[in-house]
Amino acid sequence: MTPETPDEKLRKALARMTFRLGGNLPVPRLGYGAMRLTGKGVWGDPEDREAALGVLHRAVDLGVRLIDTADAYGPHTNEYLIGDAFPRYPDGLVIATKGGLTRPGPGKWVPDGSPRHLHEAIEGSLERLHVDQIDLYQLHSPDEDVPFEDSVGALAEMRDDGLVRHVGLSNVTVEQLDEALDIVPIVSVQNEYNLGERDSEDVLEACEARGIAFIPWFPLGSGELTRPGSPVAKVASRLGATPSQVALAWLLKRSPVMLPIPGTSKVQHLEENLGAVLVELSDEDFETLDGIAAPA
Repeated sequence: MTPETPDEKLRKALARMTFRLGGNLPVPRLGYGAMRLTGKGVWGDPEDREAALGVLHRAVDLGVRLIDTADAYGPHTNEYLIGDAFPRYPDGLVIATKGGLTRPGPGKWVPDGSPRHLHEAIEGSLERLHVDQIDLYQLHSPDEDVPFEDSVGALAEMRDDGLVRHVGLSNVTVEQLDEALDIVPIVSVQNEYNLGERDSEDVLEACEARGIAFIPWFPLGSGELTRPGSPVAKVASRLGATPSQVALAWLLKRSPVMLPIPGTSKVQHLEENLGAVLVELSDEDFETLDGIAAPA
């Protein structure tokens, strides 16, 4: 019997670790966040477009079936890149995008959750991604100048019109999640969460109770927690893994609804991140990592 290649091991491990978005859209629980495939400040095109396309192709080749993007990344250039990378989307590939943030300049993010803007945003995303329906469309951020129910109501209308298959939220509280659930089924919440940043613990628990996917953005956190000699680095050394892999493995073990989407612009880092599915943390390792406090 021919031994499995490293790529085959990764594909099989990812395939075994599946979550069903909305109960009917299966994706491996480790995806890819495409935000870094842009220029500096998440602005403009990537410096090396062919290399960026190569990262997307490699992710799918290794078994990734959830790619997260947003119209604000670039703005627009990230979605164009994904649409150009896949003239025909591979079977089972789920593209999740977001609307509700505008970009007046590099490094600047301004919410616009008005129904008018969201309807215009979805039309643009459909065109750039070359699809008739968005698999998962997420409100990028609540807009304090727009009633939250109006923003969510716009997404509900898109779902009713068939432009969106599933609706998700980002950067929300438990109260906002409950309010949205009274308007439209919510299949995912994307908040910041990692070993050192757990302010959304209550949102994660609410998602667990409701069977909703929790997609942690910035899943690797800062480099402070993975510095040489840190608990993360010690566990990684013992397991023959990298600190990044251990940080992601902790997220995957933390909750069955957790779907990390680590991003990178390098194939090498992509392969390293995906290797987290091969890292088996013991209960003792998990508890050690779970006890890490956010750096002061």
